[in-house]
Amino acid sequence: MTSALDVAVVGAGPAGLAAAYALAEAGCSVRVFEAADAVGGRMRTLRAHGCLIDTGAEMLPSAAGYPATWRLIAALGLDADPEAVPRVRDALAVWRGGRSRPHVGRPLGLLTGAGLPPRARVDLFRLQTRLARFGDLDPDRPERGPLGSATVADLVRRYHPDLRDYLIQPLVAGFFGWDPERAAAAPFAAHLTASGSTNGWHTYRDGMDTLARALAARLDVVTGHTVTRVVADPGEVRLESPGGTVTARSAVLAVPAPVAARLHTDAPPVERAYRDACGYAPMLRLTLVLDRPMAPTGVRRGFATLVPAAEDPLVNVITVDHHKHPGRVPAGRGLVSLVASPRGTAELIDASDEEVTDRLTARAEHFVPGVAACVTSAHVHRFRYGLPEATPRALELRAAFEARPASAVEYAGDWTALRPCSEGAVASAARAAARVLAHLSPAG
Repeated sequence: MTSALDVAVVGAGPAGLAAAYALAEAGCSVRVFEAADAVGGRMRTLRAHGCLIDTGAEMLPSAAGYPATWRLIAALGLDADPEAVPRVRDALAVWRGGRSRPHVGRPLGLLTGAGLPPRARVDLFRLQTRLARFGDLDPDRPERGPLGSATVADLVRRYHPDLRDYLIQPLVAGFFGWDPERAAAAPFAAHLTASGSTNGWHTYRDGMDTLARALAARLDVVTGHTVTRVVADPGEVRLESPGGTVTARSAVLAVPAPVAARLHTDAPPVERAYRDACGYAPMLRLTLVLDRPMAPTGVRRGFATLVPAAEDPLVNVITVDHHKHPGRVPAGRGLVSLVASPRGTAELIDASDEEVTDRLTARAEHFVPGVAACVTSAHVHRFRYGLPEATPRALELRAAFEARPASAVEYAGDWTALRPCSEGAVASAARAAARVLAHLSPAG
């Protein structure tokens, strides 16, 4: 049987769309299948109440830190308007002593404190110097680094405890949903060094789904199409769904590792072992639309405030979304999001939207006094598979997974490199596309 499609891509998040775009540019016939009713995956933007409501807190380091993303931005012409990907002013702060402390992740923070006492600041400089000396921390190949099977907790154990409690723990938990005692240090350290100073971080003016929408506009994308099984037959791949079966010469599964494992059960052992080792941390985020601009105490124009577990058990990050870019909300309104801590997520992931809103808003009163009285609407964002958890076991298995021969079914997503961010997703797309082309070529 001859398949009409060269490649079928499952998943219309950044990884799947970027892989489809690269394959289409190489001359392949490609179709993307997405179960949801819109593209973007974990990077969706809701448009309601005159607001742009990001389901996550996307920020982009410079091109040195996110090279694959910025290459794609340029290829799509998104950088033609210099205001389309603006900088986020005062991107990151930490809560301590009853207020938000700015300049986290910036050299200036070593002088101002950024929530750390002098001895902890000295140890932060020591940690940064130690990581810089390694010199070979590759965020796309973290298993090759010198940290081995050390966990994040192991990495910072020798330093001042405030460095762990008021920077590393809230950063790892808030942005990745990770437990420092369980997560591997190598991916975290490589991502940290690649991302650079928070002073150079950017965002998408028109919502975090900007890249996904721009890609989808150039591709054949079918939304509302749930793929239930993927089978590699001789000469073709079958994608089964309630709407029927689609065949293609090759397929890219751009979905979380546990989903890929359910879809493609007859994968080779090396793939199954790595997929099984790639656990996921769930994520929970509540966005509050406000009748006026509000922010945590101490915030003037800053965006995200990390909340250490020592300061609150349920809230991990507070983002002032109307500070992300002025066009996010109508004039005179406010938009604030609360990212639940790993404990808060575990307690509330299955709760009703009303309970999530009530409990997290009540906790927010400590940081943003009076916020509850200003809420006009609330939106709960749940991700059962939030971000891949880079455990030492997954790190150990990654080299074999990366070295496997190209096959009819390939994978894309941030989990493939254990890099939980949009750059990890976009960079994985290029590797997946190259492997598909190798498989489809006469010499493949």
